[in-house]
Amino acid sequence: MADRRYDILKTSTNRDIAFVKHYAIEKEGNKPGILFLGGFRSDMEGTKATFLEDWCLKSKHNFLKFDYSGHGSSSGSFENGCITDWKNDACEVLDKLTEGPQILVGSSMGGWISLLLGKLRPERCKALIGIAAAPDFTENSFWASFNEEQRKLLNYQGFIALPSDYSSEPYIISKKLIEDGRLNLVLKTPLELPFPTRLLQGMKDMDVHYSEAIALAENLVNLDTKIIILKEADHQFSSPQCLALLKQTIEEFL
Repeated sequence: MADRRYDILKTSTNRDIAFVKHYAIEKEGNKPGILFLGGFRSDMEGTKATFLEDWCLKSKHNFLKFDYSGHGSSSGSFENGCITDWKNDACEVLDKLTEGPQILVGSSMGGWISLLLGKLRPERCKALIGIAAAPDFTENSFWASFNEEQRKLLNYQGFIALPSDYSSEPYIISKKLIEDGRLNLVLKTPLELPFPTRLLQGMKDMDVHYSEAIALAENLVNLDTKIIILKEADHQFSSPQCLALLKQTIEEFL
């Protein structure tokens, strides 16, 4: 899939955001579109994004996926990026590349970005589906897990390197990422989102414990919130059973 053609959105901050969009109808009107938001250090050629793209093509649904700056085929350095940058990327994609209501499908960090997008553009959101959503992970996962030596090193040199379960290359975690994350936390105060929210979670997820989905649901000021937990699913949430559940969940709002 790496050679698939993609288009470029030039943002207001002069970043090149790679995206792939499929029109099911000439004018979108009020038919909901599906906007996929990927995770930390992921790109739009992952299993879930590709599955949704193929399904939407066959089922004639409007679909859009993209790479945040510093990710995949988009411009910029990942190490220099932060949550605000990626939130702004998503906002410009929503504003400039879509029309009408959108179903936000956010995977891992994309779940956090989706929540921020829902706060900024509630009138554009038909529903939000979080897949192993990881809001506030820079604070509650990264910073909370650092020992005193790591915290001192982060402050001294501006970054630390962490091993990754998904790549031979380590994660470079910058001081900027941590400090900027604190400006975007969504679990500190009640979160009002005036549209349905569905949280899909696996019990074998080693990165986001299923209790975090419960904490997020408790923090949402919205009765139309559901959590669906699969006992055998991990953080990738990409097994045939997981993908079938994802499709079924989206279909509720189409």
